[in-house]
Amino acid sequence: MIKFNGALLRSIHTSAVLANNSDVTKRCPELIDRIIRVDHAGELGANQIYRGQMAVLGHTKMGDTIQHMWEQEKVHKAEFDRLMNKYRARPTALLPLWNIAGFALGAGSALLGEKAAMACTVAVESVIVEHYNDQLRTLMEDPSFKEQDLLEVITRCRDEEQEHHDTGMDEGAEQAPFYQALTGVIKFGCRAAIKIAERV
Repeated sequence: MIKFNGALLRSIHTSAVLANNSDVTKRCPELIDRIIRVDHAGELGANQIYRGQMAVLGHTKMGDTIQHMWEQEKVHKAEFDRLMNKYRARPTALLPLWNIAGFALGAGSALLGEKAAMACTVAVESVIVEHYNDQLRTLMEDPSFKEQDLLEVITRCRDEEQEHHDTGMDEGAEQAPFYQALTGVIKFGCRAAIKIAERV
């Protein structure tokens, strides 16, 4: 006969209770996992874009404007860090690439001048706002979706990304050399990055 000591039995009982406790966070459904993964990657990339712009233009009159947008992006990133832990979502495997690519895009556009940096902001934020709006429609049309926390975070981020887009326009983004070509390439890259981050 196998004998168990009291401590072992209590440990087994405690584990069983915790496994059935509704407060224990379970692995999130595939849709939420995908949404958090791509949004977390996007906010990381946005942080790096503004970091790159600040490295080049931080000492100019645009420095305060870029810093303000960057501070908001830091909050967005922290929110998706929190949601990733809360829902046990899987991060993209390409985070190191997003770090490098985001900084390179931010610094590269800034080296072309203040207007080009703002054109970069307009292009990136227009795609992100469109992306967040698509997510909000998908979630609100799903009768089984009950995660108000996620909905509120996406809405708040969407609104601030729209503010960044409008700031870029106000600061003369359309006056950047080759504005249409520059923003077209950046938008294409952002949309491709979203598709990749959703899956990888």
